[in-house]
Amino acid sequence: MIGWRSTWSIYTRELMRFLRTAFQSVLAPVLTTSLYFIVFGAAIGGRMPDLGGVDYGAFIIPGLLMLTLLGETTSNSSFGIYMPRFTGTIYELLSAPVGVAETLIGFVGAAMTKSLILAAIILLTARLFVDYSIAHPLLAVLYIMLVAAAFSLFGFILGIWADNFEKLGIIPMLFLTPLTFLGGTFYSIDMLPKPWDTIALANPIVYLVSGLRWTFYGSSDVNIWVSFGITLGFLAACTAVIAYIFKTGWRLRA
Repeated sequence: MIGWRSTWSIYTRELMRFLRTAFQSVLAPVLTTSLYFIVFGAAIGGRMPDLGGVDYGAFIIPGLLMLTLLGETTSNSSFGIYMPRFTGTIYELLSAPVGVAETLIGFVGAAMTKSLILAAIILLTARLFVDYSIAHPLLAVLYIMLVAAAFSLFGFILGIWADNFEKLGIIPMLFLTPLTFLGGTFYSIDMLPKPWDTIALANPIVYLVSGLRWTFYGSSDVNIWVSFGITLGFLAACTAVIAYIFKTGWRLRA
């Protein structure tokens, strides 16, 4: 049986940490997104043709949203579990009558809440620069929550794996961000010449960006159900890894 009081405590603690670092967690992504819209949406977008019947400025919104969500969700989650390990307070959590389910629901629930807040702020910011509409708003919210849950768990694993601050930032900086830029954030995969259009499909971020873009405009480079399937598969894999970590105590009880 899940102890909802323990879950709520972990959830509120993580959410308060997010609010305490509001400048880094909210204002910085908004400023970065605004700069992208000024450069790509206003300066370059006016010279770009419509992509799939969608104005270029509106076309890049799902990609920019995913770019921010992946980086912020992974970093926030990894830092949230790394700091208790670094300071030694992780032992309070391990010795408390709190199960794996309560811990994961608390961390993941807070990450999904933060992602929805960020998404709402970014979409409001985008409205200042370009006119757009969301074809499937409920599916968009569901997909954002799935991606946030998956990469919150991924960040959780990263925070447990890292044994210094350098390792904590190396995955988001050297892998996630470049893969997101190459994942169709600012362009359609169909625009690439052969064989690069096929090679690009080896990038898993392509499926995440395409999935979110489909919920916005009803069209994408990849079938929406393939995107959903890959996201759910990644979520399940991360859940299995974390269950193994808690079962064995790897890097938790060192």
